[in-house]
Amino acid sequence: MLRAFTKMHGLGNDFVVFDARDTPLALTAAQVVMLADRHTGIGFDQLILIEPSHRATAFMRIWNADGSAAAACGNAARCVATLLGEAATIDSAGGLLAASATAGAATVVYQPPQFEWAAIPLAYPLDASDVPVAWDQLKHGVAVNVGNPHIVFFVADAAAVALGDLGPRIETDALFPDRVNVGVAQVVDRHHLLLRVWERGAGLTRACGTGAMAAAVAAIRTRRAVSPVVVTLPGGDLTIGWDGAAITLSGAAAASFTGMIEL
Repeated sequence: MLRAFTKMHGLGNDFVVFDARDTPLALTAAQVVMLADRHTGIGFDQLILIEPSHRATAFMRIWNADGSAAAACGNAARCVATLLGEAATIDSAGGLLAASATAGAATVVYQPPQFEWAAIPLAYPLDASDVPVAWDQLKHGVAVNVGNPHIVFFVADAAAVALGDLGPRIETDALFPDRVNVGVAQVVDRHHLLLRVWERGAGLTRACGTGAMAAAVAAIRTRRAVSPVVVTLPGGDLTIGWDGAAITLSGAAAASFTGMIEL
């Protein structure tokens, strides 16, 4: 079966997108892993399937590079928004999103964040705004669900953290029954954060949209920052707004190339 795909990225966080609105496409986890291989497949951080939706412009289905499913991806949502047009609604496992696209960029409006321990989820009741658990120098994390689970640690120097070592340990810790995305954030000023993210199922990526939202929301909630917040990731800047309810995510999204592949 020969299928067309679009290779896209948001600040270097890269995706393979299949449009299955007219012709259904069923993928297995093994196929996703095969396609994710950057030497023998196409290569990506996440694979995105655009499907029909009865309540939105389209449904966005997300797989991580390891074949696991994801409920939300902010950079992918912006990429999908640019494919769908100027204004669209995107349904997903993480909720219904409103999106608007311009040339080379998009803004997505997300549902309010969740801070309850069971909604993140954590394995047992803890204060999500100051998780009393430490992994080496990373401690007092802020846990939040922004469509998928995150824990954010505020540090003096985000670049100095050995996130490649600590990330997989924290991601798979028993405290997080659904695993977790791990962010290390450095406060530059009240409207600016530096951020690195270990993504659940994908590892270190150049950018993470939901990670940026989680970091900004955590900083605002703990009075380290005020909205709007520019979050600088290795791949570039995202702008996050949070009014205590919905979260807005704005930033670049681009198509790299199109192609055909035998599945």
